[in-house]
Formats: sequence, C-alpha cells, structure tokens
Amino acid sequence: MRVTGQNLRINGDRLWGTLEEMAQIGPGVAGGCNRQTLTNEDAQGRALFQKWCEDAGCEIGLDSMGNMFAQRAGTDPDALPIYVGSHLDTQPTGGKYDGVLGVLAGLELIRSLNDLSIKTKHPIVATNWTNEEGARFAPAMVSSGVFAGVHSQEWAYQIEDAEGKKFGEELERIGWKGDEPVGQREMHAFFELHIEQGPILEAEGKDIGVVTHGQGLSWTQVTITGKDAHTGSTPMPMRRNAGLGMARILQKVDEIAWSHAPHAVGAAGHFEVYPNSRNVIPGKVVFTVDFRSPELEVIQDMENRLRLVAQEICDEMDLQVEFEKVGGFDPVPFDKNCVAAIRNAAERLGYSHRDLISGAGHDACWIAKVAPTAMVMCPCVDGLSHNEAEAITKEWAVSGADVLLHAVLETAEVVE
Repeated sequence: MRVTGQNLRINGDRLWGTLEEMAQIGPGVAGGCNRQTLTNEDAQGRALFQKWCEDAGCEIGLDSMGNMFAQRAGTDPDALPIYVGSHLDTQPTGGKYDGVLGVLAGLELIRSLNDLSIKTKHPIVATNWTNEEGARFAPAMVSSGVFAGVHSQEWAYQIEDAEGKKFGEELERIGWKGDEPVGQREMHAFFELHIEQGPILEAEGKDIGVVTHGQGLSWTQVTITGKDAHTGSTPMPMRRNAGLGMARILQKVDEIAWSHAPHAVGAAGHFEVYPNSRNVIPGKVVFTVDFRSPELEVIQDMENRLRLVAQEICDEMDLQVEFEKVGGFDPVPFDKNCVAAIRNAAERLGYSHRDLISGAGHDACWIAKVAPTAMVMCPCVDGLSHNEAEAITKEWAVSGADVLLHAVLETAEVVE
C-alpha cells in the first residue's frame, strides 16, 4: 500500500465553489439557506449533486427513503465500500455549511482522487442522507435512522409536517423515492465531516476536532398544574403558582447539569404557559428539559434527580406534576480505529487538533449502530449554527476535507 504524504490535498477552490453554488438553491432571506427536506428546493439541490457525481464518474444509487449514494469503484469487487457524507437539507433559516460541507467534501474527495489517478481497494461512496434536520418532518436524522433499523420505514412515511403533508407522499412528489430497499447496504466504515456547531475549536485556535463520542440526549416533558387566579387580588400565601414552580425547577436543572461538569449539559428551551395572560397567575405550565452527556449513567442520574427535585418542589407548593419522556437516544462511542485514522490524518498534515464530543445529533450517530464510524469537525465562527449568519472560512473547510481525504485513504487502502 502506498503511503500518502502531507502533500496530498483536495482542491480547495473547487470545494469552496461547490459550496457557494449549492447555496444558491433555496437561498434564505439573510444570506443563508432555506432548503428544507422534500421541498422543490431540496429536489433541485439533489439534482445538482447527482449531476456533479455523475460527471465525476460515479454510479448513483437511491433508496426508498431518498438517501443518495454516489459510488467510485474500488479495485476489489468484494471489498465493502467506505461511505462519506452528511445531509443537504437545511433549517428554515439555516446556514450554507451545516451538513452540506460533509456531502460536498465527499464529492471533492472523489474528484481529487480522479485528478491524481489514485486507486483504492475499497469503493468510496459520497452520501446524502434525507431529512437530517427534522425541521419539516420531526424528528431529526429520520432516514439514517431507518437505514440503521432504529425506525421503521412505514412509520417514517406517515410523519406529517405542519400542513399535514406526509413524508412518504412528499418524497414521491419531488421524484426522489428510489427502488433500492433501505438499509441493505453494507459498509466497511463511515466518515462524516461537519462544522462544529459550537465555539470550542475557534476559541482554542484548533483546526480540527477529532470526534470521539456523540452525546446522548434525554428530553423530559414536565407538566405542572396549579390554579389560575387574579394576580392583583389573590393573597401571596393562597397562590398555587405553576409558573413559580417551573422557575424553581429550572434552577435545579442548571445545578444538576453543573454537578456533572465539564461534559454534561442541561436546560429547557420549550415552554407553554396557561392561560398566558398578564394579570393571571399561571395555573398550568408545560416545559421540556434537555439533558445531554456522553455517559449513559450520567444521563440517567440527571433524569432521576430531575424527577425527585421537581416532585419535592411541587409538593411543597401544593402543585401537581407529571413527567413524560418525549425523546432521546443513548451516547455513541465512535469506532476507535476510525477515530485514530482521523487523528493520524490531522497529525500527518500538520493541523492542530483536539478531541471533541459532539453536542448535536448527526447521521453518524445512527450509522454507528451498523458500521464502524467516526466524525471530523472544523470550526465555525462564534460556534453559530442553525442560523443564516452561520459562517466558516475557506481554510477551515479545506483543512477538514484534507483530513477526511487522508482518513478515508488510510481506511480504503491505496493501491499501486
């Protein structure tokens, strides 16, 4: 096997050009993108990606969840492929790089290998997973989840958007429902390049994040019931203020997360207050607590402590409380060999790097259930994502794609 030296790089200008061209499809209103899944804009983005891949000599596959696979042949017909990719769909007010960088870096990897006439034993497949964002059809990472056997296709097809349109019908409407049964592909490994979506790499001046784990997640919906009453005429000792109960519980949520520093996090971002009137004491509140950690035991501890302290607070305040776990997934340890390939690539290329735990969910988290998987991350400005102001530099994109190239080649086995 030929050893690839640090002089082997992708074509950075071409990668940046494809990112900018893709961003013209489904443009946002403030410099970003609105290319939500299974929209006409999504279909246009897919068509452009397919054209680019066909021009690069790839064989295109499309499964029944709309997942796209562009394969560059290997020299061994029996060798399982190396898959690389992410997603082309965006948030309604999304950026130009979240997900898209990972897909187009996979394309650029293939183009660069063609330019350099480099052959690999294992085929290489650039991948676009359908509906990673979950913005239109919740939850997130639906199609990679079906691929990995986490969800059923029948269930996914029935998911409805805010207008009552079904996932399966919209997939067929835009013309991107394939005949290939979902999940039948076997993988030698899967690599995903992504922007960090957090501030650590930029703050520490690191070029590359070597992702060792994906955080586990727990969503607990809490419903507190007190009594609606007039804010002016109800004496303080006679109030059953559900809003105040929520405030006290949220303080405890913060304390619980801090007790598992530095990797655990916790907060609530969803709130419903009833009757939500200026001069009425809230009689009912519903909110969702989001706990995350790379350790399952920590998540379970935070869940249990939330229920205990919330019950204690509500008992003291004569409030009723109910709990419902409405979402979550276990932490994901990525494959040690794939992680090592990414770390080796960063060191070979002279890029500064550090280990990271991904705070967001990614398609790689589901694919890790069925194939050796790892992620590489590059910085983003101020850690901002899911926002039209999301930004990265060309240099960050190129360094991430360079590392992806070398990690894939180490795994795919270069042939003389």
